[in-house]
Amino acid sequence: MSASLSHSSPRVLIVCLGNICRSPSAEAVFRKRAEDAGLAIEVDSAGTYGGHAGARPDARAQAAGERRGYDFSNIYARQITASDFSYFSHILAADKQNLADLSAICPAEHRHKIALLLSKSEGGEGQEVPDPYYGTEQGFEQVLDLVESACDAWLADVR
Repeated sequence: MSASLSHSSPRVLIVCLGNICRSPSAEAVFRKRAEDAGLAIEVDSAGTYGGHAGARPDARAQAAGERRGYDFSNIYARQITASDFSYFSHILAADKQNLADLSAICPAEHRHKIALLLSKSEGGEGQEVPDPYYGTEQGFEQVLDLVESACDAWLADVR
């Protein structure tokens, strides 16, 4: 988390299950696109499951993202914490199950911050980012395609 951002700057947390494929990919995409646009937006990612805490993103996710110019160098898996709900201004879930899991543990006063990552994408309302973990390399490319579109839509919204 960047200490140079003011508390009025948007703070975006992207959440999937294990925080090793989808959410770190989205974090890397969102961070680069925000920087390229000259926007001061803090971006982080987390998982609803803590079993991968401290792990680097999946090597396939990193390889796919790095081919597109995204940086994963300071991304490590972590589980969402209670303080995340008050700290972040936007909490974006990769899929409906993670959205439900977040909603179940989120204090009522912060539930308005939670949404599906793809909800602002064209035709994305109610759509999910599929988990590529058990699939092929193409699944990681599909995740990037989806999160690039989603990040552009969210960046337009938080400006």
